[in-house]
Amino acid sequence: MFIHLGGDVVLRSHKVVAILDYHSKETSQDNERFIELCEKNSKTVSISTDNPKSIVITENEVYLSPISSHTLKRRAETVAVLEEE
Repeated sequence: MFIHLGGDVVLRSHKVVAILDYHSKETSQDNERFIELCEKNSKTVSISTDNPKSIVITENEVYLSPISSHTLKRRAETVAVLEEE
């Protein structure tokens, strides 16, 4: 199944490692260093010109999504339920 991250970006649900609130990078030095390292290595994909609300981590990229982490979590949970059926 797929998860729509905003804009034209859709990922296969099994590729998603973590979904974080964007503001967590400001409250966690580890998150901030991780995002900075990804940006330095050109692994960060900004989905929209809008302010990011969530960080979606995959094995190869980090996506900055304009959709809240709560909404993305609900979408991922819906996908998980559908996959079980």
